[in-house]
Amino acid sequence: AIVKILLEKKFVKNYSDLYELHKHKDELVQIERWGEKSVQNLLDGIEASKSKPYHRVLYSIGIRHVGTTIAQKLAEQFSSIDELEKATEEQLLEVEDIGPKISESIVHFFSEKHNREIVERLKKFGLQLSQDKKKSVGKLSGKTFVLTGTLPTLKRDEAKNMIESNGGKTASSVSKNVDYVVVGEDAGSKLEKALSLGIKTIEEVEFLRMVK
Repeated sequence: AIVKILLEKKFVKNYSDLYELHKHKDELVQIERWGEKSVQNLLDGIEASKSKPYHRVLYSIGIRHVGTTIAQKLAEQFSSIDELEKATEEQLLEVEDIGPKISESIVHFFSEKHNREIVERLKKFGLQLSQDKKKSVGKLSGKTFVLTGTLPTLKRDEAKNMIESNGGKTASSVSKNVDYVVVGEDAGSKLEKALSLGIKTIEEVEFLRMVK
């Protein structure tokens, strides 16, 4: 109901306009049943949103198919909105759980001038659009792995946790930026692509030797 009134009175046209709503405080107070306290609560809430972490802002800007989990993964891989804006579809596909539909949607979002202008306004208003990069420390630091097929003893999540706890990264698709493809039974097309690109393929036993 509040948003409807703000739109009808042309105080906002898109969500970045919310951060200039304080300029209309006197007019907002005059709206029936709002009053000074209600308006101040609204403005305080908008101000408080500037402290929300980068991945929450990334989710909130409304890129199609980017939910809370995907936004978190993107923030871990691209530590600022500027990095994400420059990312290619191929680079986005290297992020775990991101497929062609999501990567295409992200690239399309940033290709539109209107969206880029809104992001620039959000930067100007002081929203959190970056975060410190996590330092990778461990035996697999700087290495990217793809898991494919059914492994003899490890479940997919177990292998993934072992990689990440040792400083490595996992990707959902095979590209030239992948260092190792861990191959199990019924590996399929990912194995074929790894071989065609000359990426080193290893079995579970060799992977376990790397982390133990």
